[in-house]
Amino acid sequence: MSECLFCKIISGEIAPDKVYEDDDVLAFRDISPQAPHHVLVIPKEHIATLNDLEERHATLLGQMYLAVKAIAKQEGVAEGGYRTVMNCNHDGGQTVYHIHLHMLAGRGMQWPPG
Repeated sequence: MSECLFCKIISGEIAPDKVYEDDDVLAFRDISPQAPHHVLVIPKEHIATLNDLEERHATLLGQMYLAVKAIAKQEGVAEGGYRTVMNCNHDGGQTVYHIHLHMLAGRGMQWPPG
């Protein structure tokens, strides 16, 4: 895990543009935003992919979504709307192997997304 980019952010080795933090999750602005508001919400526990989730992670996933709710309100986009996305493995678009929830907002989203 010492090679994991997000673990380095959690440890403080790399400083993100932080927008939210609690005991279990950290949220920061994406360095390559795909929308005017693009925030990544990550668990502080290293979990490589959605396929690695265990039943004990159910509450943690809920905390990630509650963080998004708080961030959307903080950023002023809750009422207008936002999209959340989690990618899994290469074909799903995952590039950093530490689960993360994207929150995208600030423009109309298109469907289908990919």
